[in-house]
Amino acid sequence: MSLAFSFKTIISSRSLVNKVLTTSLSFPKRFQSTAYKNILIDVRGQNKDIGFIQLNRPRALNALNAELMTELEQAVTKFDSDPSIGCMILTGSNRAFAAGADIKEMQNKSFSEVCKGNFLSNWTALAESKTPIIAAVNGFALGGGCEIAMMCDIILAGEKAEFGQPEIVIGTIPGAGGTQRLTRVVGKSKAMEMVLTGDRISAKDAELYGLVSAIHPVESLVNEAIKLAERITRHSKLTVQLAKEAVNSAYETTLAQGINHERRLFHATFATNDRKEGMTAFVEKRKPNFTDL
Repeated sequence: MSLAFSFKTIISSRSLVNKVLTTSLSFPKRFQSTAYKNILIDVRGQNKDIGFIQLNRPRALNALNAELMTELEQAVTKFDSDPSIGCMILTGSNRAFAAGADIKEMQNKSFSEVCKGNFLSNWTALAESKTPIIAAVNGFALGGGCEIAMMCDIILAGEKAEFGQPEIVIGTIPGAGGTQRLTRVVGKSKAMEMVLTGDRISAKDAELYGLVSAIHPVESLVNEAIKLAERITRHSKLTVQLAKEAVNSAYETTLAQGINHERRLFHATFATNDRKEGMTAFVEKRKPNFTDL
């Protein structure tokens, strides 16, 4: 081994160690103690106020097994309860957001087992989060993958993304909201076609049907999601949560009930410091300084 090679190796090793230490030190301590097997978590954004979750079972195309879903629930709950986090991003790999539930894990389950255990009933953390969640979908979002994407508040798609509910192909039906959320988004006829045939739709069609809000190149999708999240986190976290609740109520109530609920939430903002600060800043022609109170 030459001296030059040894010196380069030492420098390279030190650089790698410094990079790891720098990354570790920049990652908030409140999240450093959590080790996950099937997901990766990070805090992103200029102000470190975006919770970032990446599904990480690449060999299984991010198939959603019980262990992954438990970890996802824990991570979402942890970010949701952190007052510094104003938005979350959920993503997978460039090849697959999530190709569906883990069929091998489900294959030998009996009716009695899934019924008594209320199988899939714990897939609720994403939908129940008070903090807005953006799904950044590249590649396959099929079955359970499509379902958890629809549990998020905004879906951004890579240009090669594919969405579908193909459970009919394996002799079952969606079990985590696929028939319900998809119908509310794309309408009965298209949802029925997708569920009864198992056919997939492209990112372009998903945008046309209102399933996704925007399409971006595969390589820039996550960065675009971060940009969108930063536009959300610049506002009052308290008011953002109220706005999210108001929009979601449109899917759960009649029009009259939804409007009444919206009005009550609007009235509630007048009890917050941030509403007063926002209006005062507008009148004084300056940027507001929200305190989330």
